[in-house]
Amino acid sequence: MIIVIDGPAGSGKSSTARAVANKLQIEYLDSGALYRTATLIYLEANRVNQTFFRLLKEKEITFKYANQQFHVAINGQWVTDDIRTPKVAKHVSKVAAMPDVRAFVNELMRNVVSNGIYIAEGRDLGTAVFPDAQLKFYMWADLNERAQRRFEERKKDNPDLTLEDVKENIAQRDKQDSNRKADPLKKASDAIEIDTTRLTFEQQVDQICLKVKQGIQK
Repeated sequence: MIIVIDGPAGSGKSSTARAVANKLQIEYLDSGALYRTATLIYLEANRVNQTFFRLLKEKEITFKYANQQFHVAINGQWVTDDIRTPKVAKHVSKVAAMPDVRAFVNELMRNVVSNGIYIAEGRDLGTAVFPDAQLKFYMWADLNERAQRRFEERKKDNPDLTLEDVKENIAQRDKQDSNRKADPLKKASDAIEIDTTRLTFEQQVDQICLKVKQGIQK
């Protein structure tokens, strides 16, 4: 069984999906981490597409969810921390927009969900990757709210960061995600919409947990 949560950057889907996985004791699948892993390989290839796609085919990417964290390895070497660097973040949108990369990551995810109960989050899971998912959610929030949340998350490690910078970055990411040719961000017609603008974190987690429990029991 696969449960998917789609939504724009800063909507809270990643933290919510992990919380639901932990609360219901199901598996968590982090699509964003897999795109970051592909981006790490892209940087290793010195941003040369021909070299990048050769390496992407040659390398083995494995992953697991353990101790409330999604871990990724390339050829048996863990890169969980490496994929979270600013350098990777700078290029991940470009790499994730490449049709061949999206097809590669989509196949990785489809192969792993054949057994067990998984929850995954992303931007096109309910429309492109898992159109037959048993449960689909679309989380969103006002741009100002999303920027404030992301700013609060990052300001401790980035003292020079400003709220306006974060807001501009998220707005740009929204534009890129919604207008890319390959699998753009959009709400699936059968997705349950959750506006988190005025919800506490606990409320949004509880809403999804309730729906998931009902879906599992059917």
